[in-house]
Amino acid sequence: MTVDVVLPCLNEAAALPWVLARIPSGWRPIVVDNGSTDGSAALARELGATVVEEARRGFGAACHAGLLAAEADVVCFCDCDASLDPGLLTGFVRAVSDGEADLVLGRRRPQGPGAWPVHARAANLALSHMLRRRTGLRLRDLGPMRAARRTALLGLDLTDRRSGYPLQMVVRAADAGWRVREVDVPYLPRSGKSKVTGTWRGTWQAVHDMRRVLAQAPRKPAADGVR
Repeated sequence: MTVDVVLPCLNEAAALPWVLARIPSGWRPIVVDNGSTDGSAALARELGATVVEEARRGFGAACHAGLLAAEADVVCFCDCDASLDPGLLTGFVRAVSDGEADLVLGRRRPQGPGAWPVHARAANLALSHMLRRRTGLRLRDLGPMRAARRTALLGLDLTDRRSGYPLQMVVRAADAGWRVREVDVPYLPRSGKSKVTGTWRGTWQAVHDMRRVLAQAPRKPAADGVR
């Protein structure tokens, strides 16, 4: 079972050494540079990562560029800011490869003050309730750490290129009847300032993007690669 790890990146040079050092042996890290000006792309290459350049700004744009560049059986996604340890993805991949789940998500459990701002946690809780009404899934987080089979993810035909991308993945997976599992993961104070949930404005934009996704009509995508 081969594994690629997609790491969307915007000015994360300070965090890259920590993140890439924790990629499990034999897995391929794909750092998707989304317009960094701090040398992140060059540093990632020096550290042995595959680097994909994505000029279009947006979390979803970076994640999807990484998915399209991936070639492995299983694709993982993880933030590149040192808030999440990619080494924990081994359990996610095991659950997917053993057929226990089709999509595994990390439920963030804050470790220390400042790891997860109150306004961002409140927004996440509200979106989780809306997701439950829309899909029936009883998830407590819509975090960025996740794993699924590559061919199945491509079959979801994801179209959001902003902050709604991770939610659209879950919604379309639910519509397709995927088995979705949630696993607790420690959430550390990130390196540097968040581009999304670190400010009220960023959180509002993320909620706006995600509410737009929830308003979309249910879709039954092809389920290739899902058992």
